[in-house]
Amino acid sequence: MSLCIPAGGFTAPNLHSSSHQRTSRNVAPKFTVFANFAPSNQPSARIGAKDPFQIHCAAPHTATGKNSPPEDFEEPKLDDGGDGGGGNGHFPGGGGGGEGDDGGGEDEFGPIVNYDEVLIEAESRGAVLPADMIEAAKSEGLRRVFLTRYLDLQSAGWPLGFLMRYCSMLRNRMLADPSFLFKVGTEVVIDSCCATFAEYNKRGKDFWAEFELYAADLLVGIVVDIALVGMLAPYARLGKKPIRSGFLGRLQLATSALPSSIFEAERPGVKFSLQQRIASYFYKGVLYGSVGFGCGLIGQGIANTIMTAKRNIKKSEEDIPVPPLIKSAALWGVFLAGSSNIRYQLINGLEHFVEALPPAKRFPLLAMAFTVGLRFGNNVYGGMQFVDWAKKYGIQ
Repeated sequence: MSLCIPAGGFTAPNLHSSSHQRTSRNVAPKFTVFANFAPSNQPSARIGAKDPFQIHCAAPHTATGKNSPPEDFEEPKLDDGGDGGGGNGHFPGGGGGGEGDDGGGEDEFGPIVNYDEVLIEAESRGAVLPADMIEAAKSEGLRRVFLTRYLDLQSAGWPLGFLMRYCSMLRNRMLADPSFLFKVGTEVVIDSCCATFAEYNKRGKDFWAEFELYAADLLVGIVVDIALVGMLAPYARLGKKPIRSGFLGRLQLATSALPSSIFEAERPGVKFSLQQRIASYFYKGVLYGSVGFGCGLIGQGIANTIMTAKRNIKKSEEDIPVPPLIKSAALWGVFLAGSSNIRYQLINGLEHFVEALPPAKRFPLLAMAFTVGLRFGNNVYGGMQFVDWAKKYGIQ
């Protein structure tokens, strides 16, 4: 017995359940179903897989009414989904929190792994995923490269493994850029060495007598270095973050869609417009200025307190005036918001450009050597520039 369902009479449902996966590419074609039913003792029932009935699918424009599919019929293939515009779900075309696919980047970032596969792989490695990664896996899946990197890094020794499990800021940056810690370490080491050399030459024989001032400057400098690198570093955007209501919610929504730096690379599900890149420069300038003012206030405040206490005990004609606290902190803020923001934005862009070159991908040491040389030159130039600014505005 043959049963023919006319073309258009049966429409396959969209196999993608997540709203971010509904794109024009994912619309399943309509197809006609032909079923042959025959008793198991008849020859037609023993063809192929020996099932009591067989189902064949044909595209509607090739349906012939016969009991076999057309020769040129190709079985529909499933796409791995996407958000259509590569946006973040809030801003059209904007970057942000999507893990959807924009049709490219599979070779570099790998496919999206669904929730069940994520759990199986995590259990096989004896790992417990953080809550936000679990929620992201449930809602839209995880990029395999992010899952693999996390499972590798969380099993590292202390303190990296501990920080990967409990510090999401570090974890997300390491997932997006495995060389993030190398860049932070390079910045800290170079800046600390340059600062030590400059402080020793400036203080001369009084270096050890004023060691606490040097230590205070060094500590504040390390905090600034970490902030300078961390705030411009790309990070993995996992899932959708809860948004507050009111003005703060709108502000959070707008800033979360901005790239980490002007030159942050686009990747599957993360796109940035020219306006967003320009806005990122000014937004990071505000953050840099705030960090500079705060660290300048703390660092110069510690230095001024030590200087004042020493002079109350023993005064000397060679003592230099105690630098004004607020003026010094303000200069630090302006310097970081202006000069540092421009220089570190350019550094990020140049590093990404070099890392994307085939020789650097083949020999990662080339990119690492470039980072060291670039950041060393930047620290020397930035230090000289700040000294000029400090002398010009009378805080040194």
